Amino acid sequence: MTDTQFPSRRSPVMGRNGTVATSQPLATAAGLSILAAGGNAADAAVATAAALNVTEPTSTGIGGDMFALYYDAHTKQITALNGSGRAPSALSLERLQKENIKELPPFHPYTITVPGACAGWFDLIEKHGTLPMSQILAPAINLAENGFPVAPITAHFWERGAGRQLASALNGHELTIDGRAPKAGEIFSNKGLARTFRKIAEDGKKAYYEGEIAESIAQVIQQSGGCLTTADLAAHHSTWDEPISVNYRGYRIWECPPNGQGLAALLALNLLEGFDLASLAPLSTRRLHLQIEAMRLAFADARWYVSDPAFSSIPLNELLSKAYSDERRKLINLKKATLDQKHGTPIKSSGTVYFSVVDKDGNACSFIISNYMGFGTGIVPKGWGFTLQNRGHNFNLEADHPNSLQPNKRPYHTIIPAMATREEDGSLYASYGVMGGFMQPQGHMQVACALIDDGMDPQTALDMPRFCIEPTEDGGFASLEEGIPDKTIAALARRGHPTRKISGWERALFGRGQVIVRERSGVLVAGSDSRADGCAMTL
Repeated sequence: MTDTQFPSRRSPVMGRNGTVATSQPLATAAGLSILAAGGNAADAAVATAAALNVTEPTSTGIGGDMFALYYDAHTKQITALNGSGRAPSALSLERLQKENIKELPPFHPYTITVPGACAGWFDLIEKHGTLPMSQILAPAINLAENGFPVAPITAHFWERGAGRQLASALNGHELTIDGRAPKAGEIFSNKGLARTFRKIAEDGKKAYYEGEIAESIAQVIQQSGGCLTTADLAAHHSTWDEPISVNYRGYRIWECPPNGQGLAALLALNLLEGFDLASLAPLSTRRLHLQIEAMRLAFADARWYVSDPAFSSIPLNELLSKAYSDERRKLINLKKATLDQKHGTPIKSSGTVYFSVVDKDGNACSFIISNYMGFGTGIVPKGWGFTLQNRGHNFNLEADHPNSLQPNKRPYHTIIPAMATREEDGSLYASYGVMGGFMQPQGHMQVACALIDDGMDPQTALDMPRFCIEPTEDGGFASLEEGIPDKTIAALARRGHPTRKISGWERALFGRGQVIVRERSGVLVAGSDSRADGCAMTL
């Protein structure tokens, strides 16, 4: 790692025998305890995910979806797990039209897709894990049953959720203390969630998608005015997909394929490879202009092409080709912002919490799991201690759009894990991710550039001030985080970028992230985003 122009306020964490980086210290400790007990990266990842469900229900849970990339150190192969759910079989555009619904409110029960997280946990362990689920879930069960002190930033967003969706959603009070959010440092226990985890630990994922839990999920959704059924839950299955990737300056950057939006990060990196970013200061006007313009072009394609591949043909090979990026790069004006970029038409030929775990053998799991908007819909299956996601809010309601709402279809998904390997030998370089809705591919691109172009260590790369653009057809605002020089912000505005400076609690817009880099020596170097309550720990 080289010295940089940006001083981080945290030091990176270094170790050799396994590292876990999350947004919650207690979740990090849970994952680390599984590594210490002999588990591998997959085992520790699921233990961490479950602990995060307890300690940060403001973002994540077993009522949401998950995605994971897993690097097998022995084979040097990466597998991609899509643990996202589908729309109810009875939900269609025609149904919305009959009910005169032209736009779904964010917490409407129709936004609830089948929660895929539970199945994803079991599928990851079945393929890559080594320990029984009873042992893996034990730390989370202990936290839920006996309680934990709520972290400060989590308490802030819990209060927001308690005054928003939890206040009106059926059984939302189960995630409060007499209707209010727990305060920072206050002990919160969740007996219902402990009950859920015990049930699935004993009876497997079938216990979630059939039987008592499934009946409670379907019942509360229908009582709320939704249409998801026990049959929809029983029909759910995860998919193992071929990961997508591009070569960026000698490193292969990996993402899950659509319906995830990782495609946007890869498109942007392909565009940026044509510029000498290393010669430009990280927070300079020229650097940020190029990165923002690359993201605008990438989102123009992602908004159109990211959809459920079971319902539409996505020309991934063509979109990710260097020839396509060479043509699209010509649309970047070096001196002026272009706000209304349109999607390209490649010629078709014959194709949120995030955390990272790397174990002592070099296996890695890049893992993300989310309710979508905070507590999701805020709707809680009575007595089970978790909220149901509102992921279906990302469906497009135009019939001719690839991401249009259809029965049993997966929506455009914002949550994405990432990895990087060394192109020369396939060895693991980094397992990383950035949370925050449509910020995620933008964060992936900015972190990758910081690591590769600037040689930053993981902590410094995460603490770099970020930009976030709105993925809209008119280009949207370029939100710029405090720490980016005012003169740079003014210069970007002169180039035609609608800008706004973001500080304080609003910095949540820029997401939170975790990065673990594996040096060739085997030393693990980790960072955990200072915008969160989290930490990285090592054995």
